Amino acid sequence: MNLHSIIREMVIGTAALFIAGLCNAQAFIKTTDLFKRPEHSAGNLLINQDMAIDTLLSRYILVSKKNRTIEGSQGMEGFRIQIYYSSVRQAREESAKARAEFIAKFPDIVSYAQYQEPGYFMVRAGNFRTRIEGHKDLVMVRKEFPNAYLVPAIINFPDLQ
Repeated sequence: MNLHSIIREMVIGTAALFIAGLCNAQAFIKTTDLFKRPEHSAGNLLINQDMAIDTLLSRYILVSKKNRTIEGSQGMEGFRIQIYYSSVRQAREESAKARAEFIAKFPDIVSYAQYQEPGYFMVRAGNFRTRIEGHKDLVMVRKEFPNAYLVPAIINFPDLQ
């Protein structure tokens, strides 16, 4: 063996160890870890399942961490009612008027003013987990805002109460 082949083998071996370390460094969550409660030490939980389920749960949790609401907080996939969407010159003022009118008529439904590049202003309302849940309020909102419709969005987590 000459010096070049030894160096090449060392480089390949180091690269293989580095790549293996990166693969191993990814967060992996077991299903049993999700149900552990430190305040309760009594009892054991044994879950017999395929390792592929743990892999899918880990991937879902990692992807879900990337879901962010308008405010930047963590959220979940759901729906909102879009009552205004425009890019005209006065869109900012019109969206503010539409939101103020919406708040006056529907004080119980939270509303959000949003800006989207390259110049679209929109007003969306509600935090609905399902399309059916959002449709109930959409029927009421359409009486005042006939062009309103449901759109998929990252919504705030619902209250636990």
